Amino acid sequence: MQVEIEAFAAALGKASRAADNTVLGYRRDLCDFRRFLPERKAALDPSGAEVDQQAITADHIRSYLAEAMKRLSRATVQRRLFAIKAFFHWRETMAGAASPARALRSPRTQRRLPTILPEGDVRRLIEADSGGGPAPLRDRAILETLYSSGLRVSELVGLNWRDVDDEVGMVLVRSGKGNKDRMVPIGEPALDALKAWRRAMPRGWEFDGPVITNLRGGRLTTRAVENIMARRIVQAGLGSSITPHGLRHCFATHMLNAGADLRSIQEMLGHASLATTQRYTHVSVNHLKEVYRRAHPRA
Repeated sequence: MQVEIEAFAAALGKASRAADNTVLGYRRDLCDFRRFLPERKAALDPSGAEVDQQAITADHIRSYLAEAMKRLSRATVQRRLFAIKAFFHWRETMAGAASPARALRSPRTQRRLPTILPEGDVRRLIEADSGGGPAPLRDRAILETLYSSGLRVSELVGLNWRDVDDEVGMVLVRSGKGNKDRMVPIGEPALDALKAWRRAMPRGWEFDGPVITNLRGGRLTTRAVENIMARRIVQAGLGSSITPHGLRHCFATHMLNAGADLRSIQEMLGHASLATTQRYTHVSVNHLKEVYRRAHPRA
């Protein structure tokens, strides 16, 4: 089974142009499922070393999911079932073997609303004084860009200077999700912060070089950006905790509150489906109620 898992992961990355993290996630989930099977006495092949895939049934998969539900979130279990379904569907296509996962349904997920900071708190976070030198200029450029353009943190750290157009105020986002590049507006405060960081970069900057680097000139990691955010939250004295991805949520919600339409926000966020963007309408209920109260003659 392990050999076929590796073949499936290779095929997924090549044929569907899935992001590297997606392929790695599918492979990790399938390997976890494979390790589970002998523990539940799923049939082994004659060598006794590998799971006999012909003997895997829907009940084996149900048992695995039930066990996973005890320690993982519904969303994670749903993702693991999706990986199992995709694997057996691929195997069915390649070898003609019936999929034991075909009739299984995903557990219903509990939709959690994202954490949103008020606009004033976002301003405090961005403008928090963290001392002199290049690092604070870089950190401010990070926060300004995340909030200004709603980028995923992986998209931010993947930016090169050639992707930033100062004159028209646009950023070319080379997305890792389905290889769907997009152009996103970027505001003057973010451009000013990027220019200040560019002038202060310890090792200079190159047209094809990374925008966000460490102080040795290497491209910054997503984990490093998360650590920077955590420090800035403390410096700003904010009671709420928020991740870099949370600034993406703030971007969308504040835009919606100010009257932007969902389609435009969808384009800027790079969502494939409008349904994904619509989650922000739930976050903005209080804003909508306030608008109603002020505008309706009989509110």
